[in-house]
Amino acid sequence: MHTTVGIIGAGPSGLLLARLLHQAGIDSVVLESRDRSYVERRQRAGILEQATVDALRAAGAGARLDAEGLPHDGIELRHDGRATRIDFPALTGGRRVWVYAQTEVVKDLVALQLAEGGPLHFEAEVTAVEGADTDRPRVHYRHEGREKTLTCDYVVGCDGYHGVTRHAVPESERRTFERTYPYSWLGILAEAPPAYDELIYAHSERGFALASMRSPSVSRLYLQVPNGTDPADWPDERVWDELDARLALTADPGRRLIRGPVTQKSVLPMRSSVTEPMRHGRVFLAGDAAHIVPPTGAKGLNLAAADVIVLARAFAHHAKTGSTELLDGYSDTCLRRVWRAEHFSYAMTTTLHTDPAQSPFDTRLQQSQLDRIATSPHAAAELAENYTGLPLDV
Repeated sequence: MHTTVGIIGAGPSGLLLARLLHQAGIDSVVLESRDRSYVERRQRAGILEQATVDALRAAGAGARLDAEGLPHDGIELRHDGRATRIDFPALTGGRRVWVYAQTEVVKDLVALQLAEGGPLHFEAEVTAVEGADTDRPRVHYRHEGREKTLTCDYVVGCDGYHGVTRHAVPESERRTFERTYPYSWLGILAEAPPAYDELIYAHSERGFALASMRSPSVSRLYLQVPNGTDPADWPDERVWDELDARLALTADPGRRLIRGPVTQKSVLPMRSSVTEPMRHGRVFLAGDAAHIVPPTGAKGLNLAAADVIVLARAFAHHAKTGSTELLDGYSDTCLRRVWRAEHFSYAMTTTLHTDPAQSPFDTRLQQSQLDRIATSPHAAAELAENYTGLPLDV
């Protein structure tokens, strides 16, 4: 089998790329190692930037998002008993974010691909990508009990950090920059309506906490915990008690956390990673295959979407004009935005979390930065501009 663009991975980035290519009249094949049920159930991000929402709407995947997604015009920062609201539209010229779970984005894009797009093969395990330097790179995979090969004009790896596509870039030419943080997140999903309208980020001497949501009836909440934490060591009551202590909402009438059945509990390690370049020959990397951010800044899914929007435009330009200029510039274009998002995510993470080794001096620096955001329109605008998403060419 041959296709113009072979896409490895049916997460949001791979599926969105396939959809954008379909709209541009460019054929593709998507290969996904997991089954459809797993892909549509895996819990990941829940915050969509303005540009991501605009792209999903333009791709024809915005109907349920507009009907069920929750637009948010700000976030709340809490520290030292103070609450500061960051007003996104006022500080960014009208931009906002949406709460709409990655699971729902994937369901919408899978349905579109199966109804209108090119082949989408689940349980197709890619074993190797070869020939990146040739005009016909090859993707070897197992599907339906058989070894198969897909030849392509181009290959795009949307298969994550542990996928095979990264290894198509020779080790001698590949550089990976990484940082591991000395704490993790304990996250829960609870059948409990949020008692707050917008996300709450809380800095405390007990550690970081985040109050988020997935819908008007489902809360998504996080606690900073030590690396290596076993979720079994955190019974539900202990989680709720610690969330109450760190978020300190009891002083606000009507905003006490509503407790409900916990339906999911997991620990998420915190790390940053960037692989350069994001292209070698006719193989491109997108999303987690090229970069990972800690979830504090809500950048992961949005960075992945930005990658494939830029890439789809480059493929469309090449199909229309024959020029490879935009394809050649893909890595540099995306990395500018990636490193900006990495810095923002790092700043949010290190400002809001309590490092086990930090000194009272470090804590005062965190408090000073949070005070500046609370009192300086310029600092607040910098946070709002980064959180809602920078232009795609930045």
